[in-house]
Amino acid sequence: MSLIKVVGIDLAKLVFSIHGINEHDKCKLRKTVKRNKLLAEVAKLPPCIIGIEACSGAHYWAREFTELGHEVRIMASKFVIPYRQNEKNDANDAEAICEAATRPKTRFVSIKSEEQQAVLCSHRIRQGAIKDKTARINPLRGLLSEFGIIMPKGRYPAQKAISGILEDAENNLPFLARELLNDLWQSIRGLNDEILKYDRKLYALANQMKDAKRLMSIPGIGEITAIAVVATVNDAKHFETSRSFAAWIGLVPRQYSTGGVVRLGRISKRGEKHIRTSLIHGARAVIANCKKNRPDKSMGKRPC
Repeated sequence: MSLIKVVGIDLAKLVFSIHGINEHDKCKLRKTVKRNKLLAEVAKLPPCIIGIEACSGAHYWAREFTELGHEVRIMASKFVIPYRQNEKNDANDAEAICEAATRPKTRFVSIKSEEQQAVLCSHRIRQGAIKDKTARINPLRGLLSEFGIIMPKGRYPAQKAISGILEDAENNLPFLARELLNDLWQSIRGLNDEILKYDRKLYALANQMKDAKRLMSIPGIGEITAIAVVATVNDAKHFETSRSFAAWIGLVPRQYSTGGVVRLGRISKRGEKHIRTSLIHGARAVIANCKKNRPDKSMGKRPC
């Protein structure tokens, strides 16, 4: 009897679908397993390739399956969809994952360690706090405009002006509105303190990591960007060139070419959004600094 060589597992919260094939691509395993019995079921299998989709819990299960002696391949859902046959259900998804795991052009995600995921927790919570702050500044701006009070553009100028607006007794702002808007302003200040706490934590982590320190030697890359790259990229050798890394975070032009005519558009914005955003802001800061420090033309030197 031929052994199972490739297994596709459709991950879920409570119920998991498993599809396994042998070296002749014949289905030898097709079943549904509950969460508390998944590891025991996988432990029964001979060492094989296990494909799973990149989703919540994927890296946890990948680490567990690797300890059992299997080769785990995590892939984005966009590489699985073309291989799904018939209707979408858990069994067909597992079969498609099993097929995609063996395709040569499928790109796989490196398995993150628990330490990397812990660092990324700080980034995600920090980004959530930033979004919450923006979501509270916008209604504050809109509510003040209802009383004819216009706040400056930008979140930093707006926060500088809020205290003066709320303390101004001559702007005809009703007492109830002033009280409610002050509560909203205090919540924004609390979020600022929370973001600062996460910033300090990330700064301390970056100064303890050797790879992060090396990245910070590049102009435009600070502690937050450096530690985000280190925590997200498990091994830089997975990228053949720097352009491959740029394509992974969506910094290459979107292409629509046909008939020998090359059409390049704006950046594709695919891949890791947080790293891409941080790198773009860092590059803007470097360019702005170069403009400020540009030498006089009379000196005969090239500008930065």
